[in-house]
Amino acid sequence: MKKNKTTVIDENTPLLILAGPMFLELLLNTMLNNVDTLMLSHYDEYAVGAVGNANTIMFMMNVLFSVIATATSVVVAQYLGAGMYDRMNMIYTLAVVVNLVVGAVLSGLFCLANPLIMNFLQVSPEMRPYSMIYIYIVGGGGFLTAVFGVMLQILRCNGYTKIGMWVTFAINIINIGGNYLFLYGPLKYLNMGVAGVAISTIGARGLALAAVLAFFYITKTGRLSLRLLVPFPGKLLLKMVKIGLPTAGEHLTYNLYQTTLLSFVNGMGNDAVNARAYCNSLITFAMIFSNASALATQIITGHLVGAEKSEEAYRRVFKTLRTSLPITVALAATNAILCRYTLRIFTANENIIKLGQMIMIVDILVEVGRCLNMTFVSSLKAAGAYMFPFLMGLICNWGLGLTMGYTVGVALGVGVAGIYAGTASDEFIRGLIVMYYWYKKKWVGKSVVDKKEDFVT
Repeated sequence: MKKNKTTVIDENTPLLILAGPMFLELLLNTMLNNVDTLMLSHYDEYAVGAVGNANTIMFMMNVLFSVIATATSVVVAQYLGAGMYDRMNMIYTLAVVVNLVVGAVLSGLFCLANPLIMNFLQVSPEMRPYSMIYIYIVGGGGFLTAVFGVMLQILRCNGYTKIGMWVTFAINIINIGGNYLFLYGPLKYLNMGVAGVAISTIGARGLALAAVLAFFYITKTGRLSLRLLVPFPGKLLLKMVKIGLPTAGEHLTYNLYQTTLLSFVNGMGNDAVNARAYCNSLITFAMIFSNASALATQIITGHLVGAEKSEEAYRRVFKTLRTSLPITVALAATNAILCRYTLRIFTANENIIKLGQMIMIVDILVEVGRCLNMTFVSSLKAAGAYMFPFLMGLICNWGLGLTMGYTVGVALGVGVAGIYAGTASDEFIRGLIVMYYWYKKKWVGKSVVDKKEDFVT
């Protein structure tokens, strides 16, 4: 496999070359989620909170899919940086096959556990049917997301960040059209509601997967073949699992912690649940630039570490933070200022708007910490230091975020804004800790590349 000139990523790669397309991709994804929320809010307000509950579970499933997807990103970036192109097709094939199998198994398990999940989340009787049908349909097709995530990481690490943007744009259009057909258009007579939205979502994801697979072959990025897995590269799989499990464990811990906080919110009434759902839609706009910057820096860091350029990687991450943090704070502050108007796009319920305003003010602090976390945690993973972020997530999520959220939100009666205050304490303290770890260069020497290693068991 020869190196394509378009895949050269080093310390001179401009941040926006990679982050720009990913920012637009994330923005389009946010718009997609908001369109679902907006269209459902005019169909049935209970459906909004119900889909919000279901998406929390869908995110948990996606976290489990990220075990191999994240490991793929780290391994591909470092091995490309080290110039070891002869092993890439085997890595690509292994990642896709394993995530396809894992995706199929988890999709079935989540559908079987659907009633238990509803009980754990304390979903109200009005929202429960909507949440369950959404999980059955979207969760049942989760394997599509599993494979799509791996393919997207492969293409990004090879420098093809624009493909995610264009595919996301296309599925936005498809999803909006599908929603309209089922909620307000010619298929309205079927009265499918949330089920129609779920079908539209899963159909769009299937087309997205087909698109990235086609792009992979058209650009000759690599090839997928089961023959490349004979003999089976067991050592490579173990290495990828070793990388991916702590990373996924970090996200899973965070999502379980957020799910527990959601159960507190569900106990505060439907207005609190809907306020959380609407605000989360707006909050996503405040975090997408720092998220895109962190993802781009992760790719660059992986290439630099693979090329044994640790000092260049060290400086590059702080350079990213100087750009992403001020912009993130400005976006969060703008959200807080405008939310009294933007929330009215979703609802006319004054109590929900009042709760939402309190949430958005607290979120400014959340986003400062989240920006630190995304930037440094992504870079630590790219450098091969994947255990430390997991341990810090475990300690800070449950020791700070949950404790503070329950104390302020429930025990002191502040309500849903108090839950977000707990999240702010977790994000901020954890962000400072991982920044210090990067500053002290504790990650140096943890590269996963071994040019003499034989992956075959």
